Amino acid sequence: MPAAVPPRRLPALLSSVLPWVGVAAQPVAVLYAPVAESGGGGLGFGGWWIPLRYLLPALVVALPAGLLPRRPLVALGMMLAGATMVTATVNSGEDSYLSDIWYLQFLVVDVTVGVVVASRSRRLALPATALVLVVQVVVAFVNPGTDPVNRAVLSVLAVVTAATVGSSVRARRRYAVALRSHAAAEAVTAERLRIARELHDMVAHSIGIIAIQAGVGARVIDTQPAQARAALRTIEATSRDTLAGLRRTLGALRRPESASSLDPTPGLDDLDRLVAAGADAGIRVDLRRVGRGAVPDDIGLAVFRIVQEAVTNVVRHAGTDTCRVVVEQRPDELGVEVTDDGRGGPVGGEGHGIVGMRERVALLGGRFTAAPRPEGGFRVVVRLPLPAAVKR
Repeated sequence: MPAAVPPRRLPALLSSVLPWVGVAAQPVAVLYAPVAESGGGGLGFGGWWIPLRYLLPALVVALPAGLLPRRPLVALGMMLAGATMVTATVNSGEDSYLSDIWYLQFLVVDVTVGVVVASRSRRLALPATALVLVVQVVVAFVNPGTDPVNRAVLSVLAVVTAATVGSSVRARRRYAVALRSHAAAEAVTAERLRIARELHDMVAHSIGIIAIQAGVGARVIDTQPAQARAALRTIEATSRDTLAGLRRTLGALRRPESASSLDPTPGLDDLDRLVAAGADAGIRVDLRRVGRGAVPDDIGLAVFRIVQEAVTNVVRHAGTDTCRVVVEQRPDELGVEVTDDGRGGPVGGEGHGIVGMRERVALLGGRFTAAPRPEGGFRVVVRLPLPAAVKR
């Protein structure tokens, strides 16, 4: 027995199949358009009545429209070919009818020209626009109806207008992309500066410990050698941890004018605070820790910030009241996974939280993914390598 299609995948399946159903049905509409022009049939919707002699020419250009989002050039070509075939094959004695269906069909073709110009490069859009213009002017004199010259002039104006509007839309989109790229670059810089300030606080704390232990060792080295040796071991361990943290976050810069925070550096043990903060915001955070052990301060801080940003994104964008956080410590890496069952959606938007998380993970040499889940919702997955000193 074949497996049923999951409900969440059914819309995607329909959106990929229905456009090609319209493509397959277009030749039928083209063939029956000349037959229907002399008939009296039609379709009724409430108080509306649409004669088949108008409905079929409209379907000729409407059926390929489902291809516009993914294959606009193919859709434009089929619309142009269909409108041309209908104009050449419908031989009615009513000039007004011939003019009506001509305007009906080529208005849709001209709008599609604007869509193609807006969504494709000039190398493809310009030849397509020129082809539509030439064909439309020529077809204006086939089954001319009334005023073929005026229709040819209107064709030129309509195609030029559609191409101009499409070019303007494309320029605005490119400008918006440039703005987003610039904003993303600024977000990366801001995240690096934030990391550098936090790194500065950790280094300052470590240097303070080293200074204190060095003073203790200097005072007791002659009278209490064992305590002096313990102070030296503390200095060695603190120095190694600090240097390892500096190596893992090289590339981050710090503004000279920024002030250091006196707050303690958050880490894995502070994740419970995020659970409480999420509850205050109306989100139930299910936190699970798998494996425990000491981790460097910079890695613990990175995990805290990543979970903090991911939970914040759930509050702002997911449209759900629950999320799950799993922190798993393995011998050689620390894994973090934040999932929810909300609206999902593509990565992007106005904020730059994803950019900041990705940058923080990259500076630590880890791996980062953030994407909608196939079954619905969103998932953030982080893998951070652990230095040899903390592998167990």
